[in-house]
Amino acid sequence: MSLFIVGLDTTIVNLALPSIQSDLRASASGLQWTVDAYTVVLASLLMLSGSMADRFGRRRTFQTGLLLFGLASLLCSLAPDTGSLVAFRMLQAVGGAMLNPVAMSIIVNTFTDLKERARAIGIWGGVAGMSLAFGPVVGGALVDASGWRSIFWINVPVAALALGLTALFIPESKAPRPRRLDPVGQLLVIALLAALTFGIIEGPGKGWGSPLIVGCFTVAVGSAAALGWYERRRPEPLLDLRFFRSVPFTGAIVSAVCGFAALAGFLFLNSLYLQDVRHYSPLRAGLLTLPMAAMTLVFGPLAGRIIGARGPRVPMMAAGGGIALCALLLCRLEADTPIRFLVVAYVLFGIGFGMLDAPITYSAVSGMPRSQAGVAAAVTSTGRQVGASLGVAVLGSVSTARIRGPFASGFPAASHLGWGIMAGCGCAVLVLAVVTTSAWARRSAEPAPQQQQESAGSSAVGRGH
Repeated sequence: MSLFIVGLDTTIVNLALPSIQSDLRASASGLQWTVDAYTVVLASLLMLSGSMADRFGRRRTFQTGLLLFGLASLLCSLAPDTGSLVAFRMLQAVGGAMLNPVAMSIIVNTFTDLKERARAIGIWGGVAGMSLAFGPVVGGALVDASGWRSIFWINVPVAALALGLTALFIPESKAPRPRRLDPVGQLLVIALLAALTFGIIEGPGKGWGSPLIVGCFTVAVGSAAALGWYERRRPEPLLDLRFFRSVPFTGAIVSAVCGFAALAGFLFLNSLYLQDVRHYSPLRAGLLTLPMAAMTLVFGPLAGRIIGARGPRVPMMAAGGGIALCALLLCRLEADTPIRFLVVAYVLFGIGFGMLDAPITYSAVSGMPRSQAGVAAAVTSTGRQVGASLGVAVLGSVSTARIRGPFASGFPAASHLGWGIMAGCGCAVLVLAVVTTSAWARRSAEPAPQQQQESAGSSAVGRGH
């Protein structure tokens, strides 16, 4: 339930963007920030939340996140202007950051058998895909029926119910040797993501060569360099760079960035196309994406079964291929493109994205010590949200900046470069599927002696309980 509302909130806003723009008089960059304020903060805090859950208790952290997420959703529904909405979305993301990595940590520590874990992660991936894919459909229906503010109301009762079920059914658990908190590393992560996203979104309007935008990219590069230097010297860093010695783990993170950049960019551009170019209602625009949602719902659990039987290579290849083919079709988008053409593209994207989440999650957590499951899952979730932020920022900026003349007539041609970037993301996932599942890559994922000792210690603690 927590995964569903957090994933839903990542995409549901897209169908409400034209209504928010009309009601709050938001600019194009304001619309991008309405989406990215949530994903940037979410990405910035996921690793901290995973460490806090391992240290202070997974159930306690999870319940705090549910409470904060529900309260912030209520505040979003009351926002009087764009600035307030963006601020409340940031607060909502603080709560959301305490949910997904903690829930995955609970799954990893519950299902110790690899095949059972693969199936559980497959179900997880199906729910994740369903929430992300059904966001436009649910959002369109709610906006049509009750206005854009209703898309935030739906979170409140779900969060309240999940909070009660957590108290009843989820036992408390902690890591036997949790990591120390790393405030310097956390600040560097926030500076990196915030500066990079701000520069990409505001660059077209303020000028790529302006001192502000150049300064943002300088801060981003400097923060990245400082983060790598500082984290290597900490005994218990926020971002354990040893994880990236594993080729499957690193490939999973890069695939997550590419795949979720494709998803977020696709939903952002597609919403503007269907409503501002084709002049469809929010409900009709949402219903047109239903084939994508259906394919995601079917192929998410199927990916988990394939992983349990044959490993992650096949679903990852299918994921990259489906995303790339969809994008190549949309590179031919025009103002009057036939609906059947769009439906074929949506089906391909649904198959690709449905196959994506389970293999990247499985590759990321396999071979890592269970005592650090919260951190490993948080790094993967961070990759997803970084990708979502960059997808809206990059695809949105390169498409809207190239519009010539009226929006309705100029947007289809201007969006072709954005779709081309999305095709590149799909091709990257396809290549990584082959590289990260090779024998050489699997050898790099074998736990180091220290990790084996930590895992053994975690297993002993589990048997004692």
